[in-house]
Amino acid sequence: MTSTGRRRGILRPLAALLFPPGPDGSESVHGVLPPLLIVLTFVSGVVDAVSYLGLGHVFVANMTGNVVFLGFALAGDRSLSAPDSLLAVGAFLTGALAAGRLRPATGAGRMFAPLVAVQTVLVGGALALTAAGAGPPPVIALLALGMGLQNAVVHRIAVPDLTTTVVTRALTGLAADRWGPASLRRLVTVAALLLGALAGGLLTLRHGSVWALASAVGLLVCVVLARAGSRDGSGRPA
Repeated sequence: MTSTGRRRGILRPLAALLFPPGPDGSESVHGVLPPLLIVLTFVSGVVDAVSYLGLGHVFVANMTGNVVFLGFALAGDRSLSAPDSLLAVGAFLTGALAAGRLRPATGAGRMFAPLVAVQTVLVGGALALTAAGAGPPPVIALLALGMGLQNAVVHRIAVPDLTTTVVTRALTGLAADRWGPASLRRLVTVAALLLGALAGGLLTLRHGSVWALASAVGLLVCVVLARAGSRDGSGRPA
C-alpha cells in the first residue's frame, strides 16, 4: 500500500466518526477535512501556549482574548502590552484579509493545502527567529499572520463545529443541545485545543519555545501532505 493509501485509510474512518455516513451509506461532503481540522485545532493550542507563556501574555490564535487583553492593558494592567495585542490583532487580520481575497473557481477547499503550506512557512520563520534569539514582536507577527490565514480558509470551507480556534460556541452547544454527532465534534474540538495548549505549555515551560514551535511546524507539514494526498488529479476531495 502506498503512503497516500495509508493516509486515506487512517483519515477516512476518523472523518466518518465526526460525520457519520447518511442513511444511504454516502460519505460526508467534507471528505477527510474534519480530522485535519482537529489537528489544526491542536496546533492553535500549541502556538497560543508559546505566545502567552513565551512572548509576554499575548495570544496569536485567540483574538477574543487579545481584544480583552487590550482593554485590560489600556486600563493600566502593566503585565499586559497594548502594542503587542494590537500587533497580534493587526497581523491576524492581515492574514485573514489576504486569504479572503483568494476566490478560486474550484472553491475554498482547493486552497486549503496551499494556505496551510504558507502558514507552515510563517510558523517556520517564527521558529527560526526564536532560535536566533529575536524579540517577541516579529515572532508574534508571523504567528498571528499564519493563524489569520488558517482561520480565513477554515471560515470559507465552513465545516460545522470545527472552527480550529473558538470553543465558546462548542461548549455552549454541548451544554444546550441533546447529544448527537455534532456533540462529538464539539467535544473533540474542545479536547484538541486543551491538549494542544497542554502540550505547548509543557514544551515551552520545560524546554523552551523552540521545541513547541518545532512541533507545530511538524504537525502543519503533516496536514499539508495528508490533504495533498487525499485529492485525485481533478482536485476533488478523495
